[in-house]
Amino acid sequence: MIPPGKTLGVLGGGQLGRMFAHAAERLGYHIHIYEPSLESPAAEVSAHAVHAPYTDLAALEAFVRGCAAVTYEFENIPVEPLQRIENTGVFRPKWQILEITQNRLREKTWLRKNEFPHVPFAECEANADLAATIRQIGIPCVVKTADFGYDGKGQQKISDEASLAHAVTSFQGQRAVVERWVDFKCELSVLVARSTQGETRSFPVAENIHTKHILDFSLVPARVSAAVQERARALAEAIATRLDLVGLLAVELFLTNREEILVNELAPRPHNSGHWTLDACVTSQFEQHVRAVAGLPLGDVSTTAPATVMVNILGDAWKWSDGQCTGAPDWSALLHEPRVHLHLYGKNEPRLGRKMGHFTVIGNDPEDALERARRLKTAL
Repeated sequence: MIPPGKTLGVLGGGQLGRMFAHAAERLGYHIHIYEPSLESPAAEVSAHAVHAPYTDLAALEAFVRGCAAVTYEFENIPVEPLQRIENTGVFRPKWQILEITQNRLREKTWLRKNEFPHVPFAECEANADLAATIRQIGIPCVVKTADFGYDGKGQQKISDEASLAHAVTSFQGQRAVVERWVDFKCELSVLVARSTQGETRSFPVAENIHTKHILDFSLVPARVSAAVQERARALAEAIATRLDLVGLLAVELFLTNREEILVNELAPRPHNSGHWTLDACVTSQFEQHVRAVAGLPLGDVSTTAPATVMVNILGDAWKWSDGQCTGAPDWSALLHEPRVHLHLYGKNEPRLGRKMGHFTVIGNDPEDALERARRLKTAL
């Protein structure tokens, strides 16, 4: 166990690192941030920040030596430097999990090898015949870059010959994954923590609604049966155990029209769909991640509200004219609501599609919470 008073390190300086730092400092830990950019939301609230490339072995090694344990706030960190200095310190989760989850092909191959339910897919090497791979899987399907994808970046739905031709051009020279299109009832996610002792504990299943490939609303409890929720939790815990995870894992899922549960993506870190836990759970996802990384007993994941909806706030909510930001939103619609919690991430520059914050709505039941969340988003 790493007791309070010690230093924990975070690779990455975004909003997930910022909220991790808040949770860790409440427990008495000191937080050091390693982030290449000179300005970052996490560095703003940390005790110390190192600004250097992830490939700077000397800087990275010195950072790791100064921390009792190191974790990550996103998975797209080069793993080769971590591999070279893995004996320098304690990495939780281990770098091998990053290597699997930062590449769509490796991730899906791992799921298939370990017999976890997943979307059928085929690999297409760079400069290979993408059209033939698409026809092998069948139309409709989705083409995705193999590496470093999130929020819908690097992917395209193929629904006809015109979109097939466009994909062949746009993915030229890139290694790609072609996935069969899934007709699903809804998208779900489970956040599961696993301790150094192998204990697992899952948060309640969230139902996720996306707009333009970016998470828009997360709703808890999910509007699915108790049996589906239990199957989803069991699947997430089995994956965390098979990975030998120490930390937090987000498992994104499709629930199909045939009641199948298929794994879509994995993220070994706190996740956007778990932000509701800050305001409606005994232990937030960020405190749980701190507890797992530090070797503490895991916290209670019971909810403290009948229903909760998390709503992402994108840069689109700012005032814009001719492509230029002219002002911040009027927050009064949210701040006047006593059962609404506003969280802003401290990002200096709003951009269209950029996650700038979120708010959570506490409701009497899922439909009530979602209706009020939609109304408040429209007002914002």
